[in-house]
Amino acid sequence: MADVILKDLVKIYGRDIAVRGIDLTIPDGAFVVLVGPSGCGKSTTLRMIAGLESISHGELRIGGRVVNDLDPQDRGVAMVFQSYALYPHMTVRENLAFSLKLAKVPEAEASERIDRAVTALELGPYLERRPSELSGGQRQRVAMGRAIVRKPEVFLFDEPLSNLDAKLRNQMRVEIKRLQHRLKVTTIYVTHDQVEAMTLADVIVVMKDGVIAQSGSPLEVFERPADRFVASFIGTPQMNFVDGVLSDATTFEGGGLTIPLDPTRFNSLTAGRHVTLGLRPEDIVPEGHGLRPTGTATLQATVTLSEMLGNETLLFAETAAMQFVARMQQPRPVADGDRLTFHVNAERCHLFDIDTGKSLAV
Repeated sequence: MADVILKDLVKIYGRDIAVRGIDLTIPDGAFVVLVGPSGCGKSTTLRMIAGLESISHGELRIGGRVVNDLDPQDRGVAMVFQSYALYPHMTVRENLAFSLKLAKVPEAEASERIDRAVTALELGPYLERRPSELSGGQRQRVAMGRAIVRKPEVFLFDEPLSNLDAKLRNQMRVEIKRLQHRLKVTTIYVTHDQVEAMTLADVIVVMKDGVIAQSGSPLEVFERPADRFVASFIGTPQMNFVDGVLSDATTFEGGGLTIPLDPTRFNSLTAGRHVTLGLRPEDIVPEGHGLRPTGTATLQATVTLSEMLGNETLLFAETAAMQFVARMQQPRPVADGDRLTFHVNAERCHLFDIDTGKSLAV
């Protein structure tokens, strides 16, 4: 096992800067997820750690060693790709054994490593099958097994579940988390799916335009987003935003809302300042459709669409001045066009600078 330290890491392609000076310390044994929209630099960062992309500037340390100029096989990392990258002409056992043969691992030790991986991933029934005879989930487990047998210091996952259907993604997510807990290997995982990030990570690193927008525990990033981008990216459905003005140091007005503010929760609440209010869907509760939150404001709005999700219902609604999404925890039928009273949980609102997008939270 090993820690991973990125110091001012930069990747430049011609005139394009894909990664813009990342500083990040990943503790030994941690499960860190890099998440962000397409093109944010997360996969490029992972590939620099793996040695599949050269580092334009900065320093990369794995287990205390500077590895900038080391070949991938000498870095102590193992990577699981989105495409599985299995050898189609080999059986599952042969795929698991191939890297050990190249490394000239003694046969007895290689057999022991393979047996451990097969047991951990429940691959026993498939050892004599070829990849074409396996399901997507089984192939992904073989790809993970091929990484495990190498006994790496660091696991690298590049969107490994994106080719699977929703049910398999959920199953594999649980398997990966359990496996990491059992092996206690430092793991760096890349995804654009924020649900994967929230459920898997010890630490989430949210990236945008080649830089780190925020890093922290899943709860910290969800509850205390550093800026409007992070607030919109983490959470499903995304946070609702309303532009407005502070009529005084304790009141927000905008979008037809008047929201009382706790001045101990925010910085620089001055009358006349233009800000953006953020409200998560679960903090907008339709009257009679769930527990009424404390510290509320109210608004009248018309439902334009409802989505029944079984254990909850999402209500898309609008007023003359704003549109928003509310989450109804006690699902009941709501017709399009219904006009409802919504209670807004002012105690859980967020405020952002309207120009920079930075959070005003203390």
